[in-house]
Amino acid sequence: MKILLTGFDPFGGESVNPALEAVKLVKAPVGAELVRLEVPTVFGRSVATVLEAMRLHRPDAVVCVGQAAGRGEITPERVAINIKDASIPDNEGNQPCDEPVYPDGDGAYFSTLPVKAMVEAIRAAGIPAALSNTAGTFVCNQLMYGLLYHIGREFPGTAGGFIHVPCIPEQAARMEKPVPSLPLPEIVRGIEAALSVLL
Repeated sequence: MKILLTGFDPFGGESVNPALEAVKLVKAPVGAELVRLEVPTVFGRSVATVLEAMRLHRPDAVVCVGQAAGRGEITPERVAINIKDASIPDNEGNQPCDEPVYPDGDGAYFSTLPVKAMVEAIRAAGIPAALSNTAGTFVCNQLMYGLLYHIGREFPGTAGGFIHVPCIPEQAARMEKPVPSLPLPEIVRGIEAALSVLL
């Protein structure tokens, strides 16, 4: 099995993104090949970057990882919605408001990853996890939606979805208001546990 694992670059004035740092460290499950990809936190370009890698590597599964400040657990996402509505600009200054990701797309697409089994596997590893029913309306949701949109049109049989991870303590310590955090090694172990169920 070949797994494409993606992580966003830092955004919103941060110097680090725990999603990308974790992706760099995650070990492939036994019996799987892992392809890692850094994705720009930019509307449009994020989907194009992942789509290019999918066409090149033809993975069996695509797991995108992003940061969700304020969450205290690792959260596989169940659904992505057809909306772009950014409260802050992306890394190229784009800040869409109430725009569809794809005008010809469905209102929402559901993850084709085994999200409940992923949550159970992460918890079994001793790491907080929960199933999420909202990927937001920023670039994370847009990437998940775009991924599933293109899987339905170009990559039938490919599993795809998104996992949000908390901030790491180094980030939380710099924030004015306290936010939950998880140490990077715990995030790495959680993602590894989630990937293990794909086999």
